[in-house]
Amino acid sequence: MTHGSTPLLEMSHVDKHFGELHVLRDINLSVAKGEVVVVIGPSGSGKSTLCRTINRLETFESGSITIDGQPLPEEGKELARLRAEVGMVFQSFNLFAHKTILENVTLGPIKVRKMGRAEAEAKAMKLLERVGVAQQAAKLPAQLSGGQQQRVAIARALAMDPKIMLFDEPTSALDPEMINEVLDVMTNLAKSGMTMVVVTHEMGFARRAADRVVFMADGQIVEENTPQEFFTNAQSARAQDFLAKILTH
Repeated sequence: MTHGSTPLLEMSHVDKHFGELHVLRDINLSVAKGEVVVVIGPSGSGKSTLCRTINRLETFESGSITIDGQPLPEEGKELARLRAEVGMVFQSFNLFAHKTILENVTLGPIKVRKMGRAEAEAKAMKLLERVGVAQQAAKLPAQLSGGQQQRVAIARALAMDPKIMLFDEPTSALDPEMINEVLDVMTNLAKSGMTMVVVTHEMGFARRAADRVVFMADGQIVEENTPQEFFTNAQSARAQDFLAKILTH
């Protein structure tokens, strides 16, 4: 933890079951302000569940999660307020199909942050510019490619001025030629100092953009290290095995 004294995100002894399946086992994870943490591991290791518990899209049974020193509320207005501080980008783009790109990005600031329309639109255009789709502002999501839609989803999350951004396999539904345009936006976001937790299969991104790689298997954090150390000198047999499988192709 080099960045700041109080972690922006703190998960302490978090446990979660789906029925008999123990999907998160005693998860302890701190993320400092401005830190980019990439979570990797085999399918079914609990990565996405971990990501989704951070803003309570998934409940958890025991342990605690705090964001910027505030414990995660169970429900209601407090939870909505906290969710506004946590940007989330999913595999599917979840854009409102009948609203224009511009409307998709201004909706949160107007409805939740009570921002005036003109200010929200000016801000949205800046963000759409930043992710490279400003010229698509008047179109509907279906008129955009998957890569463009995912970049709009990132702009929409950023429009709420989140303290932390969560990405749950943001490129896994994209065609290969669109993956890099999304990863480039994410890499620039990482460089700009945004606090990020990214669940991904993209090892190049992990190497390039992460401050720290967290490797999960069977619902546990097996090891964490800098990308350099993790990819060249993984400590656990599980991680070595995982890397051997993916890096040979």
